[in-house]
Amino acid sequence: MAAPSLPHLTHDLPAPVQTDLVGAGDAGHPPRILLLYGSLRPQSFSRKLALEAERILQHLGAETRVFDPATLPMLDSVPADHPKVQELRALSLWSEGQVWVSPERHGTITGVFKNQIDWLPLEEGGVRPTQGRTLAVLQVSGGSQSFNVVNTLRVLGRWMRMVTIPNQSSVAKAWQEFDAAGRMKPSPFYDRVVDVMEELVKFTYLVRGRADYLVDRYSERKGAAEALALAAASGAASASSTQA
Repeated sequence: MAAPSLPHLTHDLPAPVQTDLVGAGDAGHPPRILLLYGSLRPQSFSRKLALEAERILQHLGAETRVFDPATLPMLDSVPADHPKVQELRALSLWSEGQVWVSPERHGTITGVFKNQIDWLPLEEGGVRPTQGRTLAVLQVSGGSQSFNVVNTLRVLGRWMRMVTIPNQSSVAKAWQEFDAAGRMKPSPFYDRVVDVMEELVKFTYLVRGRADYLVDRYSERKGAAEALALAAASGAASASSTQA
């Protein structure tokens, strides 16, 4: 894969030193990052920002996938075995970190973005498609800078049991921050996006290989032990009844 073009970098941006960050259970491959965006418009600025973030992630050594929500049906309008739903869930399972980018619409995230999250279950067949994965949140606004969307995305990330990194990006007046080719112009907004992606890669190295331990919960261990004891008691009672 050709190295991404990042003409606005005016200072060194080395890939994080993997050996300084990884845990004993690290798989050794590049961080796997899934990017989701929240608009279907041909000139979608959330898509442009997602693609700019992807280039930075690739520069930092990450392996990336961008999900296209254009043909994803509305939640519950089709069975969960729909190909587009399965594609989204498979990408979430593949990922070790995610980037969520949504426009601000009426003070919150768009329905296009929320629909993608709604299709991701907290648990499916004993597998959790989002739990323990890192998350970076970004938003684009048509007017002055706002943090409504990134705040909402943080709530969603917490609900999906993801490790949301401290840094975030809100791009105001997005229509003037991209050139005719769809590339982000040099600005403090661009620098912040670079900061967020660099932090995401570092946190992903720190968390992966340790995720199962980090999200292990007392209440779940207690529930599992009680369920096991109940099953054992039920089995013993059934055996006694059979012998009688």
